[in-house]
Amino acid sequence: MPHIDSVTPEAVTERLTLIFEGLRQKSTAKQAIYRNTIAAFDLLRKVSQELVVELSRKLTPVDASVVIEYRPVNEMEFHIRFSGDLLVFVLHSNIVTFPDTYGPMPTAYVEEDFRRRFFGHIMAYNFMADSIKYQRLNDPGYLVGRLLINIDNHYFLEGVQQLEMPDLDMSDNFLTSDAMKLFVESAMIAAVNNDLIAPPLPEIQKITVKQKIENQQVSRGSKVGFSFYSQQHSNIDGLPY
Repeated sequence: MPHIDSVTPEAVTERLTLIFEGLRQKSTAKQAIYRNTIAAFDLLRKVSQELVVELSRKLTPVDASVVIEYRPVNEMEFHIRFSGDLLVFVLHSNIVTFPDTYGPMPTAYVEEDFRRRFFGHIMAYNFMADSIKYQRLNDPGYLVGRLLINIDNHYFLEGVQQLEMPDLDMSDNFLTSDAMKLFVESAMIAAVNNDLIAPPLPEIQKITVKQKIENQQVSRGSKVGFSFYSQQHSNIDGLPY
């Protein structure tokens, strides 16, 4: 490694040029993708509110005790509560990429522009509503779907079998209100159909003081989880968030 005093002005200029080009290309692209992701989250929030109003209007004459509501949390999270379920939508602030063989990465659409290799992402989780209400900190939540948004405002959706999955080729997957409404509706269907399973009696013979203090009812059921569409679409564990 050359001594710092021996570094030529030309070498310094070259390094600055490399930094500038990196900022100009990759960082600028990531900022644009993040803006697209914020817009997608706002659209998702809007269609969720409209869907809650529509479903409430249909449910109230049938059974007024069935509650469905939209709950804003902050600019990066909102909830939909219905019956005993809670859907949690979270906007992540980081822009991510994936291995070359994952999902849409090897398609011609992504390969023809390096900026399409980067994505903003929105996660949808399913919790039991009482887990949040009673702060049962050990209760699990389940990932229902992950929405990826690129620089062209195209999207890729992966997750549970009940979701309406687009093709791996994102070139025709335009981010629209209808697409976001379908995402929310499918996530709700998945949550409703994921029933609670009561634990076997031997598993609830003992309860700790901690469980009692934290309102950890030992007889409560737990969700069985979800089946994902395919390994190619849902190999989510271990990927960057």
